[in-house]
Amino acid sequence: MNTQKLKETIMHGVFLGAACASILAVALICWFLFSNGIPTILEIGPIKFLTGTRWKPLNDIFGILPMIVGSIYVTAGAIIVGVPIGILCAIFMARFCPKKIYPILKPAIELLAGIPSIVYGFFGLVVIVPAMQKIFGGSGKSMLTASILLGIMILPTIIGVSESAIRAVPESYYEGALALGDTHEGSVFRTVVPAAKSGILAGVILGVGRAIGETMAVIMVAGNQAVMPGSLLDGVRTMTANIVLEMGYASGLHRQALIATGVVLFVFILLINLLFSVVERGDKNG
Repeated sequence: MNTQKLKETIMHGVFLGAACASILAVALICWFLFSNGIPTILEIGPIKFLTGTRWKPLNDIFGILPMIVGSIYVTAGAIIVGVPIGILCAIFMARFCPKKIYPILKPAIELLAGIPSIVYGFFGLVVIVPAMQKIFGGSGKSMLTASILLGIMILPTIIGVSESAIRAVPESYYEGALALGDTHEGSVFRTVVPAAKSGILAGVILGVGRAIGETMAVIMVAGNQAVMPGSLLDGVRTMTANIVLEMGYASGLHRQALIATGVVLFVFILLINLLFSVVERGDKNG
């Protein structure tokens, strides 16, 4: 018995240490970003930095509004493309997929999650970009192309989490709907799926997080133009792409402005997570 208590005490310490290490890592990241970024934003001017439409580091002009708008548009496009397909695919996998096909589809979807971003970017460059050139003309590198590619990239995250949430719904919910005279499809869509909406929302949040933070694939297909986009077919530059493209040679105020862009991106992601949390809490209360 004493040996068992000793093991429990040791494992308790290990888990506590792991939790503290995670919290410390997040705290250090926040400290680094805000300690370097906030003074830079104040030096440039919050209004000029956040609402300026010109990014010219050689002239000490740092306006990141085009990158903010580009990130929002590309992420919204990825949500429009990826969320409906991902949720419907998860519903099919959980409730409609034949048993003979499931062992083939499931590993294929999991494989999508393991494909490196550079491979997705190369796929977009050699497949989606030429397709956009044929359909719409121009270079093919645009906000629409980046949205489609990101929509594909977030699919495995949304599908995996949503499927698990749907399977976690007690079978009695489904059976009760059938007993009341509903069809198989009606029982799934009107009873099982609403019961799993919290887990589905979590999958959407994770997918949005990946879409916002994606860099390499976006760089290869978005056009990387640091200007305000006028249409879906215009090139855009996201905040992550802006940091990666210029951090290698940046110095002085330019480098600090890129770190400040990271602060804005961090706050942006935090606000989205808080918004989803508020929506989820409202759904539970309702």
